[in-house]
This record gives sequence, C-alpha cells and structure tokens, in this order.
Amino acid sequence: MTSTHAFWLAGRQATGEDSFDVTSPWDGRLVGTVAVPTDAQTEEAVAAAYAVRDEFAATPAHVRAGALDHVVRRLTERTEEIAQLISAENGKPIKWARGEVGRAVSVFRFAAEEARRFNGGDAQRLDTDAGGTGRLGLTRRFPRGPVLGIAPFNFPLNLSAHKVAPAIAVGAPIILKPAPATPISSLILGELLAETDLPAGSWSVLTVPNDRMPALVEDERLPVISFTGSGPVGYAIMESVPRKHCTLELGGNGAAVVLGDWSSEEDLDRAATRIATFSNYQGGQSCISVQRVIADASVYDRLVPKIVAAVEALVTGDPSDAATDVGPLVSEDAARRVESWVDEAVGAGATLLTGGKRDGATYAPTVLTDLPGTTTIAREEVFGPVLYIQRTEGEAEAFAAVNDSRYGLQAGVFTHDLQTAFRAHRALEVGGVVIGDVPSYRADQMPYGGAKQSGVGREGVRYAMDDYTYERVLVLTGLAL
Repeated sequence: MTSTHAFWLAGRQATGEDSFDVTSPWDGRLVGTVAVPTDAQTEEAVAAAYAVRDEFAATPAHVRAGALDHVVRRLTERTEEIAQLISAENGKPIKWARGEVGRAVSVFRFAAEEARRFNGGDAQRLDTDAGGTGRLGLTRRFPRGPVLGIAPFNFPLNLSAHKVAPAIAVGAPIILKPAPATPISSLILGELLAETDLPAGSWSVLTVPNDRMPALVEDERLPVISFTGSGPVGYAIMESVPRKHCTLELGGNGAAVVLGDWSSEEDLDRAATRIATFSNYQGGQSCISVQRVIADASVYDRLVPKIVAAVEALVTGDPSDAATDVGPLVSEDAARRVESWVDEAVGAGATLLTGGKRDGATYAPTVLTDLPGTTTIAREEVFGPVLYIQRTEGEAEAFAAVNDSRYGLQAGVFTHDLQTAFRAHRALEVGGVVIGDVPSYRADQMPYGGAKQSGVGREGVRYAMDDYTYERVLVLTGLAL
C-alpha cells in the first residue's frame, strides 16, 4: 500500500490542493493520505463523462466485456493486498474482507457475461390490428446517460463494484464517489480500470467531500443516481432531484423468523449459529444483518440460550487476525451511538443477556430481550452488533411482527414447510425473503433492494443495467411478416 493516493479524473490520476487522512478504526494508525479534487477538477470529470456518453454507448460489446474481464483477473491476482486494505481502512475482519473481494470478482464477472448478451432487442409483431399490417417493433435499451454512483463505507469495494460494473456493461459513463471513511479500495479499483482500453472520460473516481456533493447530485449532466447509504441522505437526494432516475439502497432492520416446525436440536443449533454470525459480521454494519429475531413460543425457551452461547463464542478483536469474527465499528462515534441506544433500551426495561460494553470503536456483541416497542432499537436500524429476540404465537403473529417496521429490505424465515415459504413470500413486505436462513444472504446476481423506507429500485448486475437504461422502440414498416 502506498501512503498517498491520487483520485481518478476521466481515467487518469490527479491530485488537488487538499488531502485528508484515512485511519484505522481499530488502532488509529494511518492507512493512507487521499487527495481531494478541486471544484474545477470535478467539473472536468463531469464534462468528460457527458462528452463521451454517445461514444461509450456505441462501444462494441467485446470492448466493454473485455475491460470487465480484465478487472476480474486483476482483482483475483490482488485479492490479499486489497483485502488487507479493506480491513485496515474499514476495520472489517480479514476473513470477511477476503470474502468481499471475492464477491466483487463475481460482480465484474456477471457484468462481463451480461455485457455480451445485452441489448439484443425484442421483436414484436404489430399487425395484431389492421393498422399495423406490415409493421414490426424492435425494442432495445439505451443508456439514460452518465451515472453518479455514491458508495457506502461498509462494503467499500463490493458496493462500488455494484455501481461501476453495470454502468460499464451498458456503456454508461460513471462517476464514483466513495465514502470518506473508506475511499482507498475504490481508488485501487480505479487502478485496474486504468489498465483497460475504455474511452477516456467514461469513468472517474472522485474523493469529493460530503459537503460538496449537492452540486454534483444536482448537475443535469448526471441523469442517473445510484446511492447506497442512510435513509435520510437517500431521500434528501431524491427530493432534491425529482426529475432524475434514482436507485436508493437504504437501511433495514432485518428479521429472522424461527417458526414452530424448525424445532429439532439440529435445527435450533443451525438457526442460533447463523443468527449469531450474521447479526455481528461486519460489526453489524450491514443493511441485512440480523437485528430482530422473532421466535415462535414453542421454540423460544430452547432457542434463546443457544443464540446467547453462539454470540458469546464469537471472537472479538484485531481485524487483521484470521481468527477474529467481530472487529470495530467504522468509528468511535458510531460505537458511542450504539452504546447510547442499548443503554436507552435497558433503561426502558429491556433485558441484557450478553454484551452491552464498549471499548473505543469496538462494541461487544449484544443480545436483548423484553425490548419495549418505543425504544430506538425497536424502531430504527442499529447498524451495530446488537440483536433482540421476541416471542410470538404462530405464523400470522410472526409475519405481522416482521411487517411492524417502516423498513422492508429482507427477511429470513426458518421453516421446512413449502406452503409456509410461499405464504411468507406473499405476506412479508420486504424486497427479499430467504427461507431456511437469515436475511443476510445476498447473491450478487439476484435483484436486491427494499420496500417501504428501505429504498427504491434494484441492484444485482442485470437489474442495475435495467435501471441505467431505458427502452426505445424501432418500428419497421412495409415488411412481409
């Protein structure tokens, strides 16, 4: 790793007049110094993206797919280096950081595959009425225009990949804005893109401070915005640019439902292990981490001690240690916020079964029961290593408890019954229902997004490609159909 990192302006490295330091949330050490673009440089990047939009949209599929294939190879070759970097700037345990690089490899591979079959077009006979005799409609998709991709800190590489790879696949120029806490892995992605033959101006990685983002968001030359982050920021973006096409991947408070038929000791052990792991991986800083466990009364008393034991077995500590399961949160301020929410819950009558302690930016994996519904944790996304368990009677009450939230990202339902699975799919007001597992499962090619206040639109490579493009029909006349 180098100590100073330039940003990427229209495919080339550049530095500005200012810079900022990126430090490890684990031990405070300097990870790197990152250059900040000036307003003039940001304008240059936007102008370049707008100017190249037609050229890039017309780029042959093999060029775009070849560039994506190149990133796949280079990410694979540099997996350990990049994983160490993610762990250093994010505080993510190294085993999860390695997994994140692997997922980013998959995203670029899926995009390369989709780029090769994208836009073949759908033909439709129009002679179903007399006025359409001899006419054929050919519908193809074309880029809406340059994309502004705004990535979060919790998956700094993979969620950047989910912005960049689909844009390249469809030939839409993209300006990627990484999170200020974790920009360096996105800048490494820029290094790999710079090794390709993509047109100059078709991509930039700009480390623009958050307070300068409104001007970039409102720029009419960037008609598509793909944002992953908090609800207040996401909806503020959408409200400020109502005529733009926005994809918002926002928060959640993922529920894991354990129904009465998931009742053997093996069943409950598996549920407890999966719940414990995925309420605390990434320090709980995942939109689909387990925050709520909704357990049927028939299994509740057996499940709760198993969850507590599984949580207490997790190793908390140095994220660079391969044995570590739970590292620090992204900052000490984030850990203090989690601490205050747990303290509020306990003060309101919740029972603390384990955890509840902070050490700097690290917060101990925490389990609560008897949580009053008026507490902040009961209503909001905690985004930390905290879960609470509630008892319900039967399927209908459990599903109602899942839906008793303004969020609706994903839910997990532990059941063996296929009919129950389909009822859950119909009843639960979420973007994804995972049967036999926690809500934290995500395959990077599947549609991913939420209902209610968890956002609008879908990621997942092919689905993001649809979001970045629109249909345009060509009517051919005088054909012998």
